[in-house]
Amino acid sequence: MSGALARLLFYPTLAYNVLLEKLTERRWFDRVDETVILGALPFRASTTQLVETENVRGVITMNEDYETRYLCNSAEEWRAAGAEQLRLSTVDYTGVPSLENLRRGVDFALRHRERGGSVYVHCKAGRSRSATMAAAYLIRVHCWTPEEACRQLASIRPHILVRSSQLEMLRTYYQQVCCPPPS
Repeated sequence: MSGALARLLFYPTLAYNVLLEKLTERRWFDRVDETVILGALPFRASTTQLVETENVRGVITMNEDYETRYLCNSAEEWRAAGAEQLRLSTVDYTGVPSLENLRRGVDFALRHRERGGSVYVHCKAGRSRSATMAAAYLIRVHCWTPEEACRQLASIRPHILVRSSQLEMLRTYYQQVCCPPPS
């Protein structure tokens, strides 16, 4: 699926996700641990809850610019609310966060963890791109295999969907952060 098709499907699938959250037990976001919250688009209306109630001091945005332009805070708006945003644009459906972006995102989360803040990791639905980033964070913190990290996420947020290409990138990440070469 191309980026153009992802653009075409953006609003219909976003509406579908909002409907699922309203009509089913699916939550808009779930806390993974004391630091990471995995979720869907953080609409502007949720800013106060995220910053004041959930202690969000960092936001990792896995969306492309067009996905957040009208509905979500800009980096400046997040900053004014007391949170720092890191945008790691990844195409919906087919995109795989690069190894460099996984490193940047995990380092960002760990920096906020050291300061006692929470980090909201999101894409459109909080299922795939952001779940890949949250899995990388769990791999780094616990040295879990990608499969273990994804199982843990699925136990918290059952509707995650880490695709095979994303899992493959997580395996590469795992090899680099948890399996140092013999000296």
